[in-house]
Amino acid sequence: MAEDAKFEDGAEKPLQLKAEDADDLAILAALVQDAVFPAGEISWQKSQHRFAILLNRFRWEDSDNAQMRKRPFERVQSVLLINDVVNVQSQGVDRADNDLIMSLLSISFSAGKDGTGRVILTLAGDGVIGLDVECLDLVLKDVTRPYIAPSKAMPKHPE
Repeated sequence: MAEDAKFEDGAEKPLQLKAEDADDLAILAALVQDAVFPAGEISWQKSQHRFAILLNRFRWEDSDNAQMRKRPFERVQSVLLINDVVNVQSQGVDRADNDLIMSLLSISFSAGKDGTGRVILTLAGDGVIGLDVECLDLVLKDVTRPYIAPSKAMPKHPE
């Protein structure tokens, strides 16, 4: 008699993705949409030209499966690392309040000359973080096991 597959049988592994062009960035941006994080989890390592955020990422890649199986939606802690950063500017971001919860709506890239450009992190509430980069080089890496989303709901974007 055949037995239904279990989660443990699957090949699902933590995400570890790299974005080096517009197509890569579109995939990575879709996966971090609606990630939440406290302001204190933002790190700008100027001397190493590295900008990082520890995100609580909604697991969009698992949302259809969760709905189909009628189980709770999940989040996972992930590091979003942006390399080759030469300058960081922000607007509408209160860095004085480390506990302020932010929500990442989108990531885009505005190309400059010779591969340089600006990575733009758009946050809920009109916040924006702009990162001038020497080249497009982002990494997204899951660093914990998935956990049940505290809201138990899928993020919604009413029009």
